[in-house]
Amino acid sequence: MDTGEYTTAALADLFGVARSGAHRAVERERALKATTASTRHHEAGATETYYGHKMTDANLDFANLKALFINTTLTRSPGHSHTQLLVDVSASIMAKQGVAVDQFRAVDHPIATGIYPDMREHGWADDAWPDLFKRVRAADILVIAGPIWLGDNSSETKKIIERLYAHSSELNDKGQWLYYGKVGGCLITGNEDGIKHCASNVLYSLQHIGYSVAPQSDAGWIGEAGPGPSYGDVLEDGTRVGVDNEFTNRNTTFMTWNLLHLAKMLNSAGGFPAHGNQRSEWDAGQRFDFQNPEYRS
Repeated sequence: MDTGEYTTAALADLFGVARSGAHRAVERERALKATTASTRHHEAGATETYYGHKMTDANLDFANLKALFINTTLTRSPGHSHTQLLVDVSASIMAKQGVAVDQFRAVDHPIATGIYPDMREHGWADDAWPDLFKRVRAADILVIAGPIWLGDNSSETKKIIERLYAHSSELNDKGQWLYYGKVGGCLITGNEDGIKHCASNVLYSLQHIGYSVAPQSDAGWIGEAGPGPSYGDVLEDGTRVGVDNEFTNRNTTFMTWNLLHLAKMLNSAGGFPAHGNQRSEWDAGQRFDFQNPEYRS
């Protein structure tokens, strides 16, 4: 089962149930104030710009983008995944913008361990990665979402990064590394500390193999230190843990939009600029103004 446990349509109900009537009233009041302020801002003649141009609906058209969320939970479908809840928050925002959203749980597939594109050529009887990788290549945006275990990323997260790395020597049609022109982000959940450590590992790995990383490309939720409820767990009073957390909701929203903006910028530009970063040209002898110190006069 590759789809999330909660459909986009059901997501609003899920989060609506978690909020008390008083909380919803506060949210409505905040939304009204924000809308009023925005209206006054525009009526005053202020100009918003987007990629150097005046803001229009066309600038916010993300319908040609594709996004892939890989959930690296250790729980196979249809088991409950706390990480899936946070994936659904980000994915629903993208879907509302017309983005084609794809997702799968890594643990649901027999992905072999290794650093080659197809581990069946290296002693493994089965390897689902070659087929799954087609979905990775098709995506403009890749979000790796996973849990924290013992203060670190899950084994499934590590496995996905290793399998992505297996293709890091491949080139795109411009002679750049294969992942150039694509955007990466991550979501982390856990019930103790570790979000920043886990996110730094994922984002470093993604940029190292060629993904572009937008500002604030990570978000997550953690609970108090020690045993306790995880993200989305239902408490005795019927509320769900973490879904009202302002920090998590704001950062998840900002991350999602930053991924969209950067992906659109790269997509509109035809990819990442191809000069000074083409392996094919380097191998052909082009040095892009690099000068070996031994030959300086």
